[in-house]
Amino acid sequence: MRNRVVQMSLEDIYNGVFESMESQKSELVTLLEEHINMDELIPYSFRRAFYSGKGRNHIHHLDSYLWFAILKKLFGLSRNTQMLTILKCSKELRDLCGFDKVPDASQITRFYQNYCEHIENMFEHMVEITEPICRKINEKKAGYLIYDTTGIEAKVAENNPKFFNTKLKEAKKFAKNNDGYNPYTGVYSILPSESKTNPEIRQQYINGHFCYASKAAVVTNGLGIVRHISMFDYQFRKKHPETVTKRTDDPNTDKEIGDSVALRPVLLDFFSSHAKFFSANKDMKFPTFIADSACDSYDNYTMLKNEFGFERAVIPMNPRNSKSSNACFDGHGTPICPQNGEKFQFLGQSGGKNRSLRFKWVCPKSIKIPKSGSRVCTCDNPCTDSSYGKCVYTYPDKDFRLYPGIPRNTEHWDILYKHRVGVERTIHLLKDTFALADNRSYCVSSLKADLFFSAIVQLLGVILADKINNLRLFKSIRKLFA
Repeated sequence: MRNRVVQMSLEDIYNGVFESMESQKSELVTLLEEHINMDELIPYSFRRAFYSGKGRNHIHHLDSYLWFAILKKLFGLSRNTQMLTILKCSKELRDLCGFDKVPDASQITRFYQNYCEHIENMFEHMVEITEPICRKINEKKAGYLIYDTTGIEAKVAENNPKFFNTKLKEAKKFAKNNDGYNPYTGVYSILPSESKTNPEIRQQYINGHFCYASKAAVVTNGLGIVRHISMFDYQFRKKHPETVTKRTDDPNTDKEIGDSVALRPVLLDFFSSHAKFFSANKDMKFPTFIADSACDSYDNYTMLKNEFGFERAVIPMNPRNSKSSNACFDGHGTPICPQNGEKFQFLGQSGGKNRSLRFKWVCPKSIKIPKSGSRVCTCDNPCTDSSYGKCVYTYPDKDFRLYPGIPRNTEHWDILYKHRVGVERTIHLLKDTFALADNRSYCVSSLKADLFFSAIVQLLGVILADKINNLRLFKSIRKLFA
């Protein structure tokens, strides 16, 4: 018997979603209605801007639009039309949102675009609400700041594999007759720096490859809770012109410059946005900063310590940035023999009154004479006239890169750096779990608003976990409804 091919209707497509909702929606709605007060989460400036009285009155309330965005993220939907279809089939969810009539998709889009700045302010307000909760969960981990960058690939022609492969094919033909020519570097040098569709969609290094995307920095604490987001859009570059760097022909160099140069502006925006809050809560400090090797530079270490007051900077050394450093030191800041590379012996620390702290190191061939307690160098080819052996002093307070407040190559350093995976998991949550990566909008402000709504929903989970006295579930808002 032949199988018939039957075209599925829209009702069939969403049938599974509706069935799942019918069994759990009451619990979901009850939990949100009982514990989430929008008046506490929405800044006054947002309401004032929305109900300013300019133009025609809004058909729908501000709370309704916000509930729409929150539910969309909770259901892991990428398109507004998907959520609108669900609302048409669920009176209970319409009542939660406060929609007498389901809005058009264009109304939702205009809300995202027109109030993007205020959505960001709402996120920042929720950061301050959740900060004491994070401290209550784990005071130490809440004091870590972890930095990383990510990007949202746009649906533009430049991201089509054919666009790159066509140029690569031509470059490989040219490389056959030109020794030393790297076809990949050659293609990179001639690719446009921005998309023709939208100049705000720029060429970025994302997830191990170059593509055309909107790039953003994400800062979390050691618990993996978002503390700050900076989208590297036109407004950010205008505010921080130092981030506008000249493009090179080396893709690896461009990647590192992008992440490193943006670090200071991102931290500056974070602390300035919450200046009043942290001034009023001086016990809520961030002594530890964690990032990958892309942020390894002397300028960044100096900035982290002197400008922002970090006590520890857990950043792996990047060999590219060590070319100008002292050749008599290894990658962990330990003095080594210039002849054979052996590590010097550590003899302790010193630094009396009004003197800088310093560490004393001695030649690896220097041995201690048991009876006299003095030392003698046994090297066959000594690099000094002293019988004691070559002696080196290091000053941790003067070289924060070599001595970033915590000894490198130690178990403690390794344990702290492992927390960097928290920001990667959070980025995965924002982009994949909350379906940001599948956003098909070409408008950067819509992408930006959608990114902040993803972060808002994560913070909503922290607030809910605190409200129901179940802080163990702060990391996953979906588990709260299970």
